Amino acid sequence: MATEARKKRNTEGRMSLGAHLVELRKRLFISAAAIVVGLVAGWFLSAWVWDVLRVPILQLEDKGRDAIIAYGDITGAFNTKMQIALFVAILIASPVWLYQIWAFVAPGLTKREKLYGVAFLGAAVPLFLGGAFAGWIVMPNIVRLMASFQPKEDAFYLDARSYLDFATKLLLVVGVGFVMPVFLVMLNFIGVLRGASILKSWRIALLVIILFAGIATPAADLVSMFLLAAPIIVLYFAAAGISILHDKRVDKRRAKEFADYDLATTDSEDVA
Repeated sequence: MATEARKKRNTEGRMSLGAHLVELRKRLFISAAAIVVGLVAGWFLSAWVWDVLRVPILQLEDKGRDAIIAYGDITGAFNTKMQIALFVAILIASPVWLYQIWAFVAPGLTKREKLYGVAFLGAAVPLFLGGAFAGWIVMPNIVRLMASFQPKEDAFYLDARSYLDFATKLLLVVGVGFVMPVFLVMLNFIGVLRGASILKSWRIALLVIILFAGIATPAADLVSMFLLAAPIIVLYFAAAGISILHDKRVDKRRAKEFADYDLATTDSEDVA
């Protein structure tokens, strides 16, 4: 089937709808297989991951609070373990499924754009993991803040599934936030977005980043919000700087090409 799909490409590299569906099925199968393999590793790592995620609750106990993670039903422990294993599997398999997404889009791009995509995917994975780590760093502050609204006389009992949902969503959201500047650079390198446009929109970007950090953290926890927003802001301006340098190289190369074809005078007259 894959051979037939390749035969259906024309000289411009286009594919029919049927060939696209075959290609999509292939990419989904490879991604699913990678996640299944990661699920096995995630099952064995789930106990360690759960110990790491419940550190904020243990810190509350160390401060004298009656804080306990409870399972609401008989299958709660098994479901929690499976959910952690799936979360770990998605993280472990992220290089594979991210590449499959790019490979599905790549046939419509030039050779240089494909190389850019592979490089940016290589940068996206460590940034995503770094963002997840940043989320884990601020998570104890969020838990302490939320627990402070509860009277000290009351026990702080948490449903295991609810706490796990909170922790995994926080880590995933912050991880995605760290990856967004990479996509800005990728859009610049394939000619969709100019670096000057990225830098010119810095006020809007700062507002969006702060709102993003505020949604990911409680509104009253300004320290955690700052800790999340600061590195994303730095990454944003780094993306703008890289894009501007890339635009200068592209403009210089195009100017040289215009000069070789004696088009520099015409181009300057048009600008004037």
